[in-house]
Amino acid sequence: MNIIVFGATGATGIEFVTQALQSGHSVTAFARTPEKLGILHNNLAVIQGDALHEDEVVAAIEGHKVVVSCLGTEGLKPSTVFEEMTDNILSGMQKHGLKRILYVASAGIYNEIPGVLGWMSQRILKNVLADHRKAVNLILAANMEYTIARPMRLNDGHLKGQYRMSEGLPNGGKEINRKDVAHFLLASLQNESRIKKTVGLAY
Repeated sequence: MNIIVFGATGATGIEFVTQALQSGHSVTAFARTPEKLGILHNNLAVIQGDALHEDEVVAAIEGHKVVVSCLGTEGLKPSTVFEEMTDNILSGMQKHGLKRILYVASAGIYNEIPGVLGWMSQRILKNVLADHRKAVNLILAANMEYTIARPMRLNDGHLKGQYRMSEGLPNGGKEINRKDVAHFLLASLQNESRIKKTVGLAY
């Protein structure tokens, strides 16, 4: 499958690119600083660009079948970067007739984390969560074949290949490794039951 990955040089993006290539997919990594990717593979193409520039995003999407967004942001201040980048991605998808998109958001975008942990996430990450929520709302309104991943706290541990999934959040779940978030995304490409689903992820 021909996949384009936005946020390919972030920690989760690199894991997805690696696993997708190992599974035999053709991958295009879209990144502002491609040298951060550190991957060489015959089935990997790299496009240097900025997801905040609509013309670059639209041009990059042409010829692909699936869009994966592992976009991240720096800082906790109010921002619209996820919303703007996602809007550009959707414009490119609509122009080139793509329907399938997988998007990594965050647990908490629906204020669904209970208790003290939920209170802390809303207090500390409220701006990031609000921006992710606006981006997700754009995807939902665009009538795409989406899968939204909403992982709990991300770690850099080993791939386990086993984790819990829930339309809310897995009960008591607190964390998940980035490798397993990438594993979920890759598995979702072959799983039609995850189309038009937002899925909470945790161990």
